[in-house]
Amino acid sequence: MTLEHVLSLFGGLALFLYGMHMMSEGLEETAGNRMKSILEKLTNNRFLGIATGALITAIIQSSSATTVMVVGFVNSKLMTLQQAIWIIMGANIGTTITGQLVALKVGELAPIMAIIGVTMVTFFKSKKVNNIGEILAGLGILFIGMGMMSDAMYPLRDSEIFIQLITTISNPFLAVLFGALFTALIQSSSASVGILQALANGGLIPLSSSIYIIFGQNIGTCITAFLASLGASRNAKRTTVVHLSFNIIGTALFMIFIQFVPFVDWMTAFTSNPAAQIANTHTLFNITTTLLLLPLGTYLAKFTEIVLPIHEDEFDNDEEVPLKFIDVNNIGSVPIAISSLRKEAVIMLDLAHQNIREAITALHGQDHDYTAIKKREKRLNFINFEMTKYMSKVSVLNMSKLESDICNTYYRSFTDIERIGDHAINLVDYGEEELYKLNKYPVIEEELTQLQNIIEESITLLSNSHPHEIEDVYLTISMNEDRIDELTERFKANQMQRLKAGEVDALDCVVYTEILIDIERVSDHLINLAEDLKNQHISFTEIHPY
Repeated sequence: MTLEHVLSLFGGLALFLYGMHMMSEGLEETAGNRMKSILEKLTNNRFLGIATGALITAIIQSSSATTVMVVGFVNSKLMTLQQAIWIIMGANIGTTITGQLVALKVGELAPIMAIIGVTMVTFFKSKKVNNIGEILAGLGILFIGMGMMSDAMYPLRDSEIFIQLITTISNPFLAVLFGALFTALIQSSSASVGILQALANGGLIPLSSSIYIIFGQNIGTCITAFLASLGASRNAKRTTVVHLSFNIIGTALFMIFIQFVPFVDWMTAFTSNPAAQIANTHTLFNITTTLLLLPLGTYLAKFTEIVLPIHEDEFDNDEEVPLKFIDVNNIGSVPIAISSLRKEAVIMLDLAHQNIREAITALHGQDHDYTAIKKREKRLNFINFEMTKYMSKVSVLNMSKLESDICNTYYRSFTDIERIGDHAINLVDYGEEELYKLNKYPVIEEELTQLQNIIEESITLLSNSHPHEIEDVYLTISMNEDRIDELTERFKANQMQRLKAGEVDALDCVVYTEILIDIERVSDHLINLAEDLKNQHISFTEIHPY
């Protein structure tokens, strides 16, 4: 095998992987948000979950991509571990579609698909047409790379060294290990199966050896999800344990099974096409393993809880418990990133709302949990800090201008919400002053109650409104903001009159003025939030379809 053949082999592999990536990007741009919705909604039923996982993986041609997506969902608590199991089982079935397409010689149409796809990407301005073009071009490039690999490996038929290596790989356990390591290295079972098919088409490896390599490939493909789970929550790590356990158990069962039946004879009798034999073995392995382990899904989840238990003392600082919907080490797709940003903003707004409510209650001299307020404030600061790190990674994703604007809008909201939390702390600090208690002055309590009711209305509207209501919400909050400005100026004047009348002292006047300024600043941040959401036609409850 010459240097030219080696370069052709790796060049073909590069095209194969790039084509798969390009096709996945196009599909994600076309249906990413719908794909996320499907995964979230159809996983409560195990059969629908498996079908969904298989369909999504068949479309994007990568079980690794589906599993990484699921790890992100579990880490973000958008999906339970039990739901993830069904998706993973389906993903193992869906990933076999690439091998079947190769066996069906769809690759003969590769140049045509590539030409059509590149034309759609290059000469059309429509984003939708561009995305479809990416899918076609990616599929064409994938099969062109497959053909290059097959041609490059043809000379190996006459290589004594390679023949000796293949003889060694005929050892079942070495073959499984080889398949696992090679697939882990290139992080794509579809690619490694494609290479195996190229070898088989050249008559370089018998099916008796290939079947064990296929088993190993299914184990090796777990490496991508494992890498994605590093730094993720314990439950997300359990997802990768499920994936690995599923394929190891399936491999063990098949290795025992084929010792007692003429499995190779069955596969060769069905078709004489070597590539089809490998594709059929791959498909049969994953479907059979899924059917066998389907009743044991709950036990697989319990097994992972034993392997990776969560200890009560896992986090020393409650305020720095990982974000609920975001893993800063696992961005996921653009739709997932946007959805996660929105949901974390909702959590922050709720924390700030609680603190504002309890801070004003404290001003009235009523009982409040000062420690809990401080704890929520630390949590607000932590989330805001983590969001900055997260956005630095999200910003490099390939997204449309609309998606970028939505991401930036939600990101800006974290700053406004964090500042609302700061003003709540200012208010509660005034309430903690031993020298000053507002409950001495019923008229001041009445004034504060008016302001609190307006603030409560604005925050509630922001928290509960839908995109189609955001215009009306903005108008209401804008009127509330004007009303707050008017009232705070009037109440400052009232306090000066009380000072002149000797009803309050100078300290009372200064502190009350500071309180009114903080409340007015809270209103300013609320109108900032409402205006940003209105401009993008989105809300904190859901994202307007785009």
